Amino acid sequence: MTDPNRQNDDPVNPTQGPEPVISKPYIMPDEPEEGSAEALAKEAAESRDKMLRTLAEMENLRKRTTREVADARAYGISGFARDILDIADNLQRALDAVPAEAKASADPGLKALIEGVELTERSLLNTLEKNGVRKFDPSGEKFDPNFQQAMYEVPDPSVPPGTVVQVVQAGYMIGERILRPALVAVSKGGAKSDARPLEN
Repeated sequence: MTDPNRQNDDPVNPTQGPEPVISKPYIMPDEPEEGSAEALAKEAAESRDKMLRTLAEMENLRKRTTREVADARAYGISGFARDILDIADNLQRALDAVPAEAKASADPGLKALIEGVELTERSLLNTLEKNGVRKFDPSGEKFDPNFQQAMYEVPDPSVPPGTVVQVVQAGYMIGERILRPALVAVSKGGAKSDARPLEN
């Protein structure tokens, strides 16, 4: 049942008259009005800037991906190559264990064995080199901690201090990176003087 004397609960009361007119918000002079030529030019400039940034990011991503693929090709076998170096070292140790005079006076069976080990070592080193792994021997060079690891010092007045005088274990490079540093002995540049300072 409705009460005819009761007023309507609607928020808009038809007896109050029309709604008030709302004026446009104030636009700052440096902000162009929406839909104007200035606003469209500003929007186009922003869109162009976003597009150029996106293109630059995509180009950087492409270059980075190309570099990562090249690194994976060049250095992907590092772990395997490091494991193979033990075999190369053992072959070298086997050859070093046979004295030179024993090689010269060995019977044909021993000579064939020595030649077989030498051929196996050469073949292994050639295969490593085909895959970007190369052996280096820094004998006589200035000690470089980036490529060599000093094991001990040797007093040797005939060479300048810091010179590699003995290679304990050869080093290996893969591409431009060090796979295993060379283990070396470094000269001290002669014996130290035993002279003591004078006491007063």
